[in-house]
Amino acid sequence: MAKSNKMKRIIKPFKWVKINPAQTLSLGFLCLIGLGTLLLMLPFATKDRHHLSFIDALFEATSAVCVTGLVVVDTETTFTLFGQIVLMVLIQVGGLGFMTFGIIIAIVLGKNIGLKGRLMIQESLNQLYIEGMVRLVKFVVGFTFIIEGIGAVILAIRWSHDFGFPKSLFYGLFHSISAFNNAGFDLMGEFRSITGYVGDPTIILTLSSLFIIGGIGYFVILDIFKKKSWKKLSLHTKLVLLMTLILNLLGTVLIFTLEYNNPGTLGGLSSLKDKVLGAYFHGVVPRTAGFNTLNLPELTLSSQFVTILLMFIGGGSGGTAGGIKVTTFFILILAVWTVLKRKEDVNIMNRRIPKDLIFRAFSITVYSTAVVFLILFILTITENAPLNVLLFEVVSAFGTVGMSLGLTPELSTPGKVIISLLMFIGRVGPLTLAFALAKENKKLPFKYVEEKIMIG
Repeated sequence: MAKSNKMKRIIKPFKWVKINPAQTLSLGFLCLIGLGTLLLMLPFATKDRHHLSFIDALFEATSAVCVTGLVVVDTETTFTLFGQIVLMVLIQVGGLGFMTFGIIIAIVLGKNIGLKGRLMIQESLNQLYIEGMVRLVKFVVGFTFIIEGIGAVILAIRWSHDFGFPKSLFYGLFHSISAFNNAGFDLMGEFRSITGYVGDPTIILTLSSLFIIGGIGYFVILDIFKKKSWKKLSLHTKLVLLMTLILNLLGTVLIFTLEYNNPGTLGGLSSLKDKVLGAYFHGVVPRTAGFNTLNLPELTLSSQFVTILLMFIGGGSGGTAGGIKVTTFFILILAVWTVLKRKEDVNIMNRRIPKDLIFRAFSITVYSTAVVFLILFILTITENAPLNVLLFEVVSAFGTVGMSLGLTPELSTPGKVIISLLMFIGRVGPLTLAFALAKENKKLPFKYVEEKIMIG
């Protein structure tokens, strides 16, 4: 009894602390990053048996958990098998979300998932409704492992000709998980990514299929499985599929046109097939996978601009992709078009978009743009690099893409910390982080008098 009273006295001061789903999500990712940092600092995680510095380990762990792919040390030549497995697990848990794994463990142990747990899943997977969250988690995990398994087998068979069976099996699994979770980590060595396979259709099509499927969002995949008819699909699914197709085609055509005669990229490839595959892969990979088959520092400025724009837009909501998301981008375009046409409601496919979603889309974009420019400004002070290189790095980190013009390994210590923070913001989401940090405001029982101001 005395012990019970003592515990109550200890706990009582902390009863006022209430953690909302956004805060739980942010803290969970921070804890995962912290654990990954400690594991990567172990001497037997690196081949030279000299542990990574805290900053480098933090950067690598953050990049893996936030499924980005930016690296300050080469993954293949720096890490032992243990270190590479740690990265692979961090990518898998970070991509699916730690809440997803927590719920699966609870289900296996026979635990009941309450309302709070379902709210956590909803926040983690960025879903609109709380209904069917447990069912969605089961589908997400099962589908992920099946698709990653298929990708791993295809890649292992292909690479068995280059590396032998045991090594190719691990390479296939590592790159399949990295691709599906849009992480962009590779084991090719010397920061080469997969540039040696630019004309290999098996590697290119397998990896691109994995990160496109992983990047469109689990809700979309589940909706396709359930409805199996274009007419029955939800408006969200239709918009994600249409925008993904349009952006992928547009990116491919633009890169093919802009880089065709560039000797440092497509111009240096001998066959038309290699050029088409090279243009296709670079056209779709900024949606946030991080691999590259072209020599990125050799890209023309116009291609860099296209890549930056695609990285900022990102992929679908509720998946492994980053960026502001394709639906956010589409709603913005639609809202602007509605204003230009002087219409009151934003309509598409015989459906009206709620005004609160339009406000949220504008908020996400403004927030994201502000974060990008603030970090860009800070890096102009801490780093000695051209503005286009810095902007490319910043958007790549924010969009959790992982592409770089060569700046990442050369970052200063403050630069590594700043980019690590930006990767975290990009993975958790700028609005989610804002909600986690902000105090909950009570609704006012009244409204102020409306008054117009001049804009434009």
